[in-house]
Amino acid sequence: MSKEVDEFVKAKVRPEHQDIVAALRALMRETAPDALETISYGIPAWRGNRILAVMNPSKSGITFSFSRGAGIIDKYGLLEGVGKVSKHVKMKSMKDVDEAALKDYIWQALALDATG
Repeated sequence: MSKEVDEFVKAKVRPEHQDIVAALRALMRETAPDALETISYGIPAWRGNRILAVMNPSKSGITFSFSRGAGIIDKYGLLEGVGKVSKHVKMKSMKDVDEAALKDYIWQALALDATG
């Protein structure tokens, strides 16, 4: 875990969304243990060869985006976004944190990252 990200979470994430952030960070540590947790473009990010995913807090929740999300097969139907590259999942409470789906997306993001 990154102290830089710890400080970001304390300063920028609303108290009601702290549990979502903790769950996402734990999922990334478990599923992508070699990914570097860092701050990129002012928000928490996880880097492999490239940026795998980023986490963006807002007043209404947490957006967890996959940099190459358009290449992810979305059998859970949770990915949103109209762009040609990035896709995201929005979470407003812990009930929106679908661990099985997120692990699948993270594994796919790792596979895409490994292909260059």
